[in-house]
Amino acid sequence: MRVTEDGTATPRVPVSPLADTVLERLTAAYAPAADPERAAAMRAYMKDVAPFLGLATPVRRALSRPVLAGLPRPDEADCAAVALRCWELPEREYHYFAVDYLRRHVRHCSSGFLPVTRRLVTTVPWWDTVDLLAAHVVGALVAADRSLTAEMDEWIGDGDLWLARTALLHQLRFKERTDAARLFDHCLRLSGHPDFFVRKAIGWCLREYARTDPGAVRDLLSREQGRFAPLSVREALRNIGA
Repeated sequence: MRVTEDGTATPRVPVSPLADTVLERLTAAYAPAADPERAAAMRAYMKDVAPFLGLATPVRRALSRPVLAGLPRPDEADCAAVALRCWELPEREYHYFAVDYLRRHVRHCSSGFLPVTRRLVTTVPWWDTVDLLAAHVVGALVAADRSLTAEMDEWIGDGDLWLARTALLHQLRFKERTDAARLFDHCLRLSGHPDFFVRKAIGWCLREYARTDPGAVRDLLSREQGRFAPLSVREALRNIGA
C-alpha cells in the first residue's frame, strides 16, 4: 500500500509473472482488432469517460479466450496485478477484461482484496464497470466475510458517489441472504442525495430485494413516504406495484 496526499491507502501493483503473460497476450490480441469508427460511437455513448478500441462485447470475449488459454488459476496477488495493470491502460475494453477476470476468480480472493476493488471503483468510474464490480466482486467479498459490512457502512457515507453506489448495490445478488436492515438503512441515509446515479441505485437495490420480500419494501416506502425521490420510488415498485 501507498498513501496519497489525501490520506487514502492505495494498493501497489504486485509482482506477478502471470499478469505479465496476461497483459502481453491481451494487448497483442486487442490492439490489432481495434475499430476506430465503432470506438468513437462507444466513447460517445459512455459520455466520453474513456477512449475505446471499438470491440463489441462478443468480439472482445472471443479475443479473450486464447489470451487465457492454458494459464494457471490466479491467486489473490495475480488478480490484483491483472486488474490494476489493466486499469492503467486507457482503453475501456481492458477495464472490461479485468472486471470479467475478477468475476471469474474473486472466490480465490480474501477480504484483503477490498482495497483493490475500491481503487477500481474510484478510478475512471462510470456505471459500466462500477455496477459489475459492486454486484459480482465487492458483493462476493462481503458475502464471504461479513465483517466487511463495516467497510460498506463507511462507503455509504463517503463523498465519492461511486463508492456510495457500490455500497448500495453490493447486496444485489444476495436474495434471502440480504441484510435487509442494513440495506434499508443505507437507502435511507442516501434518500436525499442529489445525484441521479445514487437515486437510481436506491430504487434498483430495493426493486431487486422486492423479488425476495415485496412486503418489506412496500412497508419501507409507505413508512418513509416523502423521504425518497420519485425516481427511487418508481424503480423500487416497478415489478410489484404500489
